Amino acid sequence: MSNRTLNLTDTLYDYVLAHSLREHPAQTALRAATRGHERASMQISPEQGQFMALLVELMGARNAIEVGVFTGYSALSVALALPPEGRLVACDISDEYTSVARPFWQQAGVADKIDLRLAPALETLQSLLADGEAGLYDFAFIDADKVSYDAYYESCLQLVRPGGLIVLDNTLREGKVTARADNDDTAALQALNIKLREDHRVDISLLPISDGVTLARKR
Repeated sequence: MSNRTLNLTDTLYDYVLAHSLREHPAQTALRAATRGHERASMQISPEQGQFMALLVELMGARNAIEVGVFTGYSALSVALALPPEGRLVACDISDEYTSVARPFWQQAGVADKIDLRLAPALETLQSLLADGEAGLYDFAFIDADKVSYDAYYESCLQLVRPGGLIVLDNTLREGKVTARADNDDTAALQALNIKLREDHRVDISLLPISDGVTLARKR
């Protein structure tokens, strides 16, 4: 037994993947295609993708939102977990990055589930609200520019139903959240972490998975 989370050595991390990870071939291929990308560190870890997929399945989610797509691994993970009639609204501003994703979404047979919106995410989220889609969504994943996290969170909180789940990535910011902020991104996450702790509109759990993952369940 242990009363705190283990630190993962490379050997133990490899063990976790070897004894848990079940990737679709398209997921494995997409990770390989992204590995040499100059911003490859922006991709979520495979165990995080599998964890989010399990949450989606446990919830029986049908409608989901993603804020920040990059090369599409997280969108692929969520889309694979959605039922055939499921829908993922995926928000990003980069055609260059998301163009990497599309053939792998096709390969996995989930491209028709993913509604990619190339526009500033706040504009897309506000357009969904304007279209009367408040409370329609079961699941939202936020992994984009950190200074806008609070605004993304507030919009997603309107869009998800009671009992719906918002997942926020990078909330530990490589441990930088524990020290004086050295940039606006870290300061934004520090402020949001404090806000979430006191936000009684949601139930929360900040987990030390990957770079910190916060789960916020709308009450």
